[in-house]
Amino acid sequence: MNIKENYPLLNTINLPKDVRQLPKEQLKPLAKELREFLTHSVSLSGGHFSAGLGTVELTVALHYVYNTPKDQLVWDVGHQAYPHKILTGRKERMTTIRTKDGVSAFPKRKESEYDAFGVGHSSTSISAALGMAIAAESKGDDSRMVAIIGDGSITGGMAFEAMNHAGAIDANLLVILNDNDMAISPNVGAMNNYFTKVISSRLYSTVREESKRVLSSLPAVWELARKTEEHVKGMVVPGTLFEELGFNYIGPIDGHDLDMLVPTLEKLKELSGPVFLHIVTKKGKGYAPAEKDPLAYHGVPSFDRTKDSLPKSAPSPHPTYTQVFGRWLCDMAEKDKRLLAITPAMREGSGMVEYSERFPKRYFDVAIAEQHAVTLAAGQACQGAKPVVAIYSTFLQRAYDQLIHDVAIQNLDVLFAIDRAGLVGPDGPTHAGSFDYSFLRCIPNMLIMAPADENECRQMLSTGYQYEGPASVRYPRGKGPGTVVNTDLDTLEIGKAEIRHQGGRIAILAWGSMVTPGLEAGKQLGATVINMRFIKPIDKDMILAMAKTHDVLVTIEENALAGGAGSAVNEFLQAQRILMPVLNIALPDAYVEQGTREELLTECGLDTQGIVTSIETFCA
Repeated sequence: MNIKENYPLLNTINLPKDVRQLPKEQLKPLAKELREFLTHSVSLSGGHFSAGLGTVELTVALHYVYNTPKDQLVWDVGHQAYPHKILTGRKERMTTIRTKDGVSAFPKRKESEYDAFGVGHSSTSISAALGMAIAAESKGDDSRMVAIIGDGSITGGMAFEAMNHAGAIDANLLVILNDNDMAISPNVGAMNNYFTKVISSRLYSTVREESKRVLSSLPAVWELARKTEEHVKGMVVPGTLFEELGFNYIGPIDGHDLDMLVPTLEKLKELSGPVFLHIVTKKGKGYAPAEKDPLAYHGVPSFDRTKDSLPKSAPSPHPTYTQVFGRWLCDMAEKDKRLLAITPAMREGSGMVEYSERFPKRYFDVAIAEQHAVTLAAGQACQGAKPVVAIYSTFLQRAYDQLIHDVAIQNLDVLFAIDRAGLVGPDGPTHAGSFDYSFLRCIPNMLIMAPADENECRQMLSTGYQYEGPASVRYPRGKGPGTVVNTDLDTLEIGKAEIRHQGGRIAILAWGSMVTPGLEAGKQLGATVINMRFIKPIDKDMILAMAKTHDVLVTIEENALAGGAGSAVNEFLQAQRILMPVLNIALPDAYVEQGTREELLTECGLDTQGIVTSIETFCA
């Protein structure tokens, strides 16, 4: 990418200190080049796009006003942090983003000193920035801490827990609400309705004195605020929830107006105590197709920026696991009116769009609130409903206590459809579903299943739905081996595995996504291959049969080794006092970094050749 030729001003910026050397009148041209560069680089690499387009001016203003990295910026989730990465020494490598050994998709502490806190999950920024502010103050450090959070992320309960604490201790903290009214899925709930009302409300008759002082010292802002009510709708909203939490609330202001942003931030930097700045931005700003459809351009493949649409992938005769779930959900809902479906703000990602349109009164998007989603399901089950919680493996981790305390202890009838299990690829370790076998297997009353193919996924969903108690089906991102999916709602016999290939000395016990490469490896080695299907209850009869008729057992799973399915086999063999060679193949005891899913499986030895090599080495 020819930076020098196409982006002359941006080419002079290697670090934020270079931004701070610019005269203010150069900030707008810099923002223009930064937006153009972001569009160019993402069009070549793919990645998160529309969120970053909306934060270009804010990023420039923050690095201009604050002395980063001494002052710390904490970006919530991190989808909007690409402009930040460009200005902090990584612009030459932006085309490597989300690739193996390339720039991370999210802020990452070990990647840059300007990435103050590693993120990926939502609603964490205020807690982290507050912790930094407390620690800095305790050692006499005058560094300023800024948390930047979106209107989708701020609906998460953790954000309000942090603000409640910050207001109580009068911490020096700036929280910036980047309000673009556009999360990954459409924002829902009372908090979103509240923000809508704030932006469109009449100016309150009373203005908090500190807010008045700040705004009155900014002529451009104050003049706009006092001209007419039409111009000042929601400009200053004292008495809001944020004021009640102890924050000095300023805004909303235009998040794309550098003439307003820079002096506002300069004044707010002088204030002590918790301050809340509400800015309004447009997701996809500056790139017409992304402005028109910010959801489609949230995360994109590489694309031709001269065209008005994203490239369309060739139609596939085989559905993804997510699509299998979405189809099953609608089919089961037609049959059973007790079915209620819940998602924590992942309607599109979980394959629930059709269901939400066909069964709107039985569809519940609870926003980014995984804990609430699980306990909501528990409450529904108490009244005889049949709730299905569609959730990513990595996000289910956030509701672990509710899963145990509210669902499993009471043995309630809740089905968890766990998507993105195992390695997810470009999003890296924050989004990988590496631990669900382990953290689910230790919970009493849980039924845990992993399909080897698409049709088995549908069967397992029906099995879990009919099971009386908490059940889970975990499946990977993308497609399976391409089996034909039946239209019936048949179930499987609980706890029963199946032999996929009969062999000799070695028996391979494989779960879920590992059945296909395990089967290919088994055929090469002349081994017996078992599709184990169930992690809990595990098929003890099958394990005993394989132990009696084979010399070596091999377990293969796309989950952490500790506490996983292989551990269940080891524990059973030990309890039976069966001593024999057992090789456990699983994800390493490390966080697997980003890359394509195929690259990462190969790196972890979970492709066919890696499995063959591991077994041959073990048996040598």
